[in-house]
Amino acid sequence: MTIKYNTDVAIIGGGIMGCAIAYYVSKAGYDCILIEKGDIASGTSSRCDGNITIVDKDPGYDSKMSLVSQELTIDLAKELDIPFEYRPLGSILVCDNDAEMEAAIDWVNIQNEAGLKFNVLDRSDIKQESPYFADDIPGGLECETDSLINPYLFCYALIDKAKQYGLKLFTQTEVKNITKADSFSIETPNGEFTAKKVINAAGVWAPFIGEMLDVDIPIKPRKGHIMVGARQKPVMMRNVMEFGYLMNKFERERIADPETLEHGVALVLEPTESQNFLLGSSRQFVGYDGRVDINVIRTMARRAMRFFPKMDDFTMIRAYTGFRPWTEDHLPIVSEVNAIPGFYIAAGHEGDGISLATVTGKLIAQMMSDEETIIPVDPLSFERFQKIPSS
Repeated sequence: MTIKYNTDVAIIGGGIMGCAIAYYVSKAGYDCILIEKGDIASGTSSRCDGNITIVDKDPGYDSKMSLVSQELTIDLAKELDIPFEYRPLGSILVCDNDAEMEAAIDWVNIQNEAGLKFNVLDRSDIKQESPYFADDIPGGLECETDSLINPYLFCYALIDKAKQYGLKLFTQTEVKNITKADSFSIETPNGEFTAKKVINAAGVWAPFIGEMLDVDIPIKPRKGHIMVGARQKPVMMRNVMEFGYLMNKFERERIADPETLEHGVALVLEPTESQNFLLGSSRQFVGYDGRVDINVIRTMARRAMRFFPKMDDFTMIRAYTGFRPWTEDHLPIVSEVNAIPGFYIAAGHEGDGISLATVTGKLIAQMMSDEETIIPVDPLSFERFQKIPSS
């Protein structure tokens, strides 16, 4: 097979993770290529919302990692040449009942103790957020530092700047096999690439890339549905979720009707800059079946009406699904694989890929350069999933 390109670093996957890594690695001075089987942002990154949030993160390492990513995104909003609809508006979680409200107050206290900017919202605060909210919502919480972006534009903005740093982009180029001797050989229908280091940023498809090097990557696809609302009167000016979203995300016990629990449904509403809005969400383990399920859509609509009953005459124009790359401890893998030096994994961010892309890209560039990392990386190690043999 003809060698198409010889490089220092080959990134596999052109979603938000691969694009962020391409930016930071190219900026660090590496000769770098990105290989994508379709087009940039043609997978999960074009089938998600655009939240860069801490409000839905577990207190501790998870939320601190998100805060660093938010700070890096602020820098990128100034540096990248293509605007990506960056809107630092904050976000809110709303509660369904008094028990959730008590939990929300505790959540705010924990996050405040960690130095994060969370506030409790009472019933009147919620009413000021939107006239469409139900009258019986007891309150919620706010994270001041959260922001919204257009993930599709963000990918292209990162690639545009990475190309200025020397990135070579190869789309419509599916990786068929990878082998390693002195360097990595990457086989594609468009020729063979050789690289000193390979970064697997293939999201829910990362396990298939891992198999090529006999690396078992414990990531599963977790399907989510999103509906798109037509341009009408603004429902919200910033992102809103319900407190039950956290229960679904972290697989904790939640009080809800059977269909809501079965489909993993919880309210998420994101206003877009184009004056549409995105409405979610659902969480399901159904393999790689990407078909829209009308039963899930119906459950999502009913759940939205609990919080926004005055939206009963709003027009929804389409629905789609995407796959979140899930790991059992809900943290991503951002790590070199010890058994194969030079092979890195940057995947498993579940529904936090947009939020954590920038910090992931920065970490990979620092790890490759043996620099001190911007946050500790032990919790993200691939080795944490390796089974310890019994004695």
